[in-house]
Amino acid sequence: MTRRYEGKVAFITGAARGQGRAEAVRFAEEGADIIAIDACADFASTSYAGATEEDLAETVRLVEAAGGKIAASKVDVRDFAALSAALAAGIEQFGRLDVVVANAGICSAAMSWEITAEQWQETIDVNLTGVFHTAKAAIPHLIEQGEGGAMVFISSVAGLKGIPFTGHYVATKHAITGLAKTMANELGEYKIRVNTVHPAGVATGMQMAEMGPLFEKHAATLSPIFMNALPTYLTEPEEIAATVAWLCSDEAGQVTGAQIPVDMGNLNR
Repeated sequence: MTRRYEGKVAFITGAARGQGRAEAVRFAEEGADIIAIDACADFASTSYAGATEEDLAETVRLVEAAGGKIAASKVDVRDFAALSAALAAGIEQFGRLDVVVANAGICSAAMSWEITAEQWQETIDVNLTGVFHTAKAAIPHLIEQGEGGAMVFISSVAGLKGIPFTGHYVATKHAITGLAKTMANELGEYKIRVNTVHPAGVATGMQMAEMGPLFEKHAATLSPIFMNALPTYLTEPEEIAATVAWLCSDEAGQVTGAQIPVDMGNLNR
């Protein structure tokens, strides 16, 4: 495998499993050292189990097996002080920062007017404020380092169109798309690129039990919104990681403020 990240360091949130783990392993395979955080906890508003400390330990094992070094911490992206401290400790350990992947996120399902206040607030806090915290903590290090860098916010097709039953999630994913566009303009003078990646369904274990009954009830009118052009239903996390690795590399050195779909053609329907 090409080692585009030899001597570089990547900071990844939500790294205990799924896309975050795949991204950590991919960057390690290409030569990077990894600073990884994950809340390793269940969330009050989600019906699926959260990542665990054992999951994060497995990410550590896989990164090391790929030849990388990793500083992994149990940190919630909602806690700016803890996130900043974990990032600073990782930079002190590895000596620099080059790539930031804001991956941590949660999702639950309900009709928009039936989303509870608790669902709304927790989704906003993790998916939007967590991304803001990640960028806010990382950008001063990148600017001070003075060598540019690349940041990717993991959005969704829900960051580019309306997806039924996930109004709170859609709101956050549209918001981080706008935040990335703004930061791309602000950070261009520092040679720091900011982009978003927009998957459709990904095989990460984020399976919402409440989605099934909602979909069945409204399938006749709403099912086309979920259809892909390609004859596949789910993308593998490694396929998202490959796109992120390209987007943060010198090969995409002129790409900033862009929205990159990895969606099986979902947005084309």
